[in-house]
Amino acid sequence: MTSAEAEQGGGVAGESPVTPQDGAARPEERLERAVRAAEQALIEYEIAVETFRIEVENFSRLHHQKLGPMYTRLDELDAQIAEARAERTGDPEDRRKADEARARVMPMPGVEELFHGWMDGGGLFPEAAAMLTDQPVRPPQRVRPSDGARKLYRELARQAHPDLAQDDTERARREEFITRVNAAYARGDEPLLKELAEEWAAGPAPEEPRPTPADELYARLEWLARRKEMLAQVARELEESAIGGMLRLAPDDPDALLDEIAEQLLAQVAEREAELAALLG
Repeated sequence: MTSAEAEQGGGVAGESPVTPQDGAARPEERLERAVRAAEQALIEYEIAVETFRIEVENFSRLHHQKLGPMYTRLDELDAQIAEARAERTGDPEDRRKADEARARVMPMPGVEELFHGWMDGGGLFPEAAAMLTDQPVRPPQRVRPSDGARKLYRELARQAHPDLAQDDTERARREEFITRVNAAYARGDEPLLKELAEEWAAGPAPEEPRPTPADELYARLEWLARRKEMLAQVARELEESAIGGMLRLAPDDPDALLDEIAEQLLAQVAEREAELAALLG
């Protein structure tokens, strides 16, 4: 799939062709038709991009399974050749190249990578040390809220209890608020409980004016256009990737391409083995 092929579905934000009766239609009706057309075009575009993404992933998996061992063998032979050459010449530069070649074959992760997030300047964190030594993790210290925090908590619980709600919207607001109150009280955070008390006393925030139907339709068109641009970027990245480029070379028979590359790699392996044998012999 190419970007040009993916674009065949038409512009996402484009309107349907104007017909004679459009002049008598409400503006919202024309916008609704444009949104429906854009949604269908986006669906087709998403299907095309997703299909190509799956093809790239499948080909990448086959490429790794079939050719991965050959690439590994080549790296190993390169390391052995560099090491044999360094052993023969004794040249520090050859030794450096041999070390680099060996590092590419078996990169050794650092301690920070092995214990990322588990170690500070003084060693392992207590939780990590406990897990590694099969010891129980020390439970967190219990928090004893102050008298002021307990008083604020009780007042807020009485005022904002969800059972006092008159409708579902109000109940949802109270439940969300009480959840924050409970979390603050569990930490013994008296300053936050005071802020929550002030928030409750101020009442719910006034509702923002709802957009008009036309505003919502325009917003939908803009979202569809942004979504299509994002998918276009994904398609470009897939096409420009190494695997995507290989697929473009043989879109109708990618398996034959893998066989051809395998033959080339086998020839390179044979050349490296001969070179190594000459160095060692």
